Formats: sequence, structure tokens, C-alpha cells
Amino acid sequence: MSLSTLKCLKLFSDPTRLRVLHLLHEAPLSVGELQEILGMGQSRISTHLSLLKQEAAVRDERQGKNNIYYGLIDGIELELLRRASGEMEESVADIAGLRHILKKRKDQARMYFDQLAGKFGKNYVPGRSWKSLAEALFKIMQFEVVADLGAGEGTLSQLLAQRAKQVIAIDLSQKMVEYGQQLAKDHDLPHLEFRLGDIESIPIDDATVDLAIFSQALHHAEDPLRALREAYRILKPGGQLLVLDLAKHTFTRAQELYSDRWLGFAEVALVEMAEKAGFADVSTAIVDREIKAPKFQTLLLTAHRPA
Repeated sequence: MSLSTLKCLKLFSDPTRLRVLHLLHEAPLSVGELQEILGMGQSRISTHLSLLKQEAAVRDERQGKNNIYYGLIDGIELELLRRASGEMEESVADIAGLRHILKKRKDQARMYFDQLAGKFGKNYVPGRSWKSLAEALFKIMQFEVVADLGAGEGTLSQLLAQRAKQVIAIDLSQKMVEYGQQLAKDHDLPHLEFRLGDIESIPIDDATVDLAIFSQALHHAEDPLRALREAYRILKPGGQLLVLDLAKHTFTRAQELYSDRWLGFAEVALVEMAEKAGFADVSTAIVDREIKAPKFQTLLLTAHRPA
């Protein structure tokens, strides 16, 4: 049964409902996925979905034990929907967010890793730890020149220096740089170099780095997009970007306690920034979830500079 043109116009008159309908026309989505794409609260989205379901514009379908997906019913006037949504500024960003969500769904290996990560370390096994696993992975990395951006005291830089031919650690604090330089000297790591600098104006030449890493550093940047563009600049064509940061949270005291500029990043927002900076094949995953309050989550983003 088709909805009347008048009813469609009424449903399309609200910008949020229009964005929801536009997305559901492309693919069935859960409330959580709509939240991530639209950057809105669950209550707001659920209210609109409830109205759309009441008006027989969307249907819901349970998949698995806890997942409910909403899809568009055939009665919507699609040509009118396309024209109306096409006039909205948010449409391009919404579709980009949708592509990211669908890509995540297909990544079964990531889901499997999440299950393994939840088990790793819960039971004691002699010699098995996250540190030993990280050390082993660093041994097989094939990057000659690595930039550790916002390196702090350089713990990660020292691990990277065991494999890479050159590691350049950048930090804004003079004391951190001096401390790191002394550590490199004490541990006989001549190819580990510390430089004083800002991640938004990186003191490294263009196209000279194989791997650029922001490890819990991007949320300190005044302008994260500028920092990502700087990482793009210093990477060689085909070079890799790795970002480890906090997923978006509401623990505002982090700004006072840890001098955080940003309260983490939503996955879709971080992907959009990376793509604006020029990166390709951008992928994200939540790789750690803390049990204790404020229950920070760690977000991993990988991408590369096109060759």
C-alpha cells in the first residue's frame, strides 16, 4: 500500500525524519547505527522511528538476540524522497557515514578479534601478555621510517625502534623530549630521535615517513584535522596512518585532569576528518573497553596516503 503524497510531504517536513528516511532507503539500520551516523541521541531517533512506524513508513526486524533493524516500507514515494533529501546539506556526510557503517558490518574478522580481545588476559598463562604480543608484532612490522606524533616520554617509540631503521618522536614538551633523548641514549637506540614540535606543524620533511602514528595524542590537538593533514604531508605515497585515541565520551573532567582538548571522537567523525585530509581506505574499530568508570573506549583508525 502506497502512502499518499500528502502524508509523504508531512513526513518529509521534519529534517531529522527526512535524514532517517534517506538513510533507511539505502540500507536497514539499527538505532545505534543511526546515532553514530547522525550524531544524535537515542531518545530523539527512537521518537522519530516510532512515529514513522506508526505511519507505516518503516518496519522493524529483529536479527539475533538483541539487534533490531529498521527498514523503509515500499509505500514511500522514492522520487520525492530523493529530491527532498538531495536538497539537504547533510546528505553527503550522511551517506559517507552510512558507507562506513556498512563497511564495519562486513568486517567479520574484526568481530572475531573483539571476541578474542575480551578473553585475552583474563586467565593467567605464563609468558602471555599484551606487552609480549605487542613486542612480537613490532618485530614483523616492515616500516623503515616511523613518526611517533605526540610521543610523550617515548615508550611506544622505543618499541618501534627495535624494528624500524629510524623513529622520529615528536612532542611539544621540552622536558619530555629531553627525557626521551636520555632514554634513547641509555638504551643504545641511536636511530631513535626526539624532536621538539607541535603535531599541527610537524618538524619533518614532506613525503619522508613510511608510518605515522598518533597514540592518544589527537585529542590534545587544537585542530585535529590540521594534525591529520600534517601527517598526510610527511607520509610517502602509499605510507600508512595509525591513530589510537579515545572514542567519544562524556567524562568532562578529562579536560582538567589530563589537559584533553577533545572528549574523544565519534568513529564517523574521525573517518570524515581522515578522508578530508586526503587519506584512503580508512577503517576503524573499537579495540578496547575499560570496565571501570568512566569506561573509556579505545578507537583504532588505519588509513594510507594514496600512491
